[in-house]
Amino acid sequence: MLFAIAFAIVCVFLSKFIGPKNPNPVKLSTYESGMEPVGTARQRFSVKYYMAAMLFILFDIEIVFLYPWAVAYRKFIPNTVYYALIEMSVFIAILLVGYIYMIRKGALNWD
Repeated sequence: MLFAIAFAIVCVFLSKFIGPKNPNPVKLSTYESGMEPVGTARQRFSVKYYMAAMLFILFDIEIVFLYPWAVAYRKFIPNTVYYALIEMSVFIAILLVGYIYMIRKGALNWD
């Protein structure tokens, strides 16, 4: 562990001293997706922006649970195939109820 930490510190310092240093106004300018930034970096965003981002992450993580199930679906014992299908249907129904609840509460409205 100590060797790994020491190696990381040595690499950072070596890159600082050995690396090329050719600063110019273009390299020192702020880069944001290939476009010149508009406004200040201290601009406040609406809470709805963060809510939509958190909801996207929440549903994205829940959908990840579908992949292992879909891959292993053919490997289920023939007697448990219907059980697995019902189980996943209940999981998707719970997601759908949550999605409908969010729509009714207006969490995805961008006024």
